[in-house]
Amino acid sequence: MRRVTALLLLLCLSACVNVPQAQPALPRLQLAPSAFGSNVSLAQRLTLEKVSDQARLPRGGMPRSLDAQLEIDTETVQLAGFALGQRILTLSWNGNALTSQRHPLLPAEVEAETILRDVQLVYWPASSLNAALPAGWRVVDAARQRSLQFEGRPLLTITYQAEPRWAGRAELDNLLEGYRLTIDSTPQTGQ
Repeated sequence: MRRVTALLLLLCLSACVNVPQAQPALPRLQLAPSAFGSNVSLAQRLTLEKVSDQARLPRGGMPRSLDAQLEIDTETVQLAGFALGQRILTLSWNGNALTSQRHPLLPAEVEAETILRDVQLVYWPASSLNAALPAGWRVVDAARQRSLQFEGRPLLTITYQAEPRWAGRAELDNLLEGYRLTIDSTPQTGQ
């Protein structure tokens, strides 16, 4: 009887080990534009590709690219996205209200809140991000890399190729939501 009880206990424990943990949702960020700490105007080329969970390989389909103009100052964050010479997205964030205009053909999964979150994760100082993140989340910074972690597990990584970080290529690899965003930025005159 003891052996049967021990075997059942062992089976129950092994079943618990294989239960997948619920995935957290990435937090929405809406930090004040002034928390960025500088004024920039950037011409950008944004390339988005969906990736599989296995080995972070492209999941199929062509990467999608668009040109953008990003401006950040102490009062506002403004982004305009262009494809085939047409404006397809405009968003503005003043620290209190996020407004956006979209072309009707822009895919529904392209959300202004997600764009703002990704811009802030890529460019805002880690100290500002960490102060705004909910419990269990934190940003870990290194020389050319940043990760957003939940309970010590990286769910989003960003690799930078230039200093300052907004002056060249940044690659955001969103492990949780399954996409890679490559941002090629060129500072506009006066930066």
